Amino acid sequence: MSPSDRKSGQFVVPGRRLGVIEEFMAGSGTFVEHGAIYSKTTGRTLIDMLNKKVSVYPLVHGVNTPKVGSTVIGQVSDVRNKNAGVRILIIGKRPLSGFFTGILHVSNVSPTYIETMYSVCKPGDLIRAKVISCLNRANHLSTEDKSLGVIYAFCSRCGHLLQLGRADMRCPKCANVEPRKVAQDYGKVII
Repeated sequence: MSPSDRKSGQFVVPGRRLGVIEEFMAGSGTFVEHGAIYSKTTGRTLIDMLNKKVSVYPLVHGVNTPKVGSTVIGQVSDVRNKNAGVRILIIGKRPLSGFFTGILHVSNVSPTYIETMYSVCKPGDLIRAKVISCLNRANHLSTEDKSLGVIYAFCSRCGHLLQLGRADMRCPKCANVEPRKVAQDYGKVII
């Protein structure tokens, strides 16, 4: 950065030289290499001439990725006997910034015994789950809480939205009856 550019608010990209350590201390969003201070992120500079410190404040604050403890909403992509694959669409209340998948195992569906995943969800269903681990780059999910489970289910015969019955799901179009593990607010979630 030339002496004429040394004012706060300058737009910088990663790797942009901001000064030297004899002139400034490296602040947040910067790194030092061979005595020179560089921008670590895309952002705006903040040059504190009183304390002789240079910092870069990011324009974009972190990417939205699943973390242990996060509540996610996703679409079931694949169902097998003991697990289901889920494409994660929303983390918390924020849309996802990337492509992530999760695995829901039959042992993490309910506090009670569930024999097969085919009675829990079907491909195309939208579910709310909690991330319980991120081992080996796989997001392992759980729907054990009452607020977790299928939030929208679709008939496996005709594709129509299923209505919640007393103990099962019913299709108003073709009268098909299917089991699901539903969340307590089934059909009321606005996505």
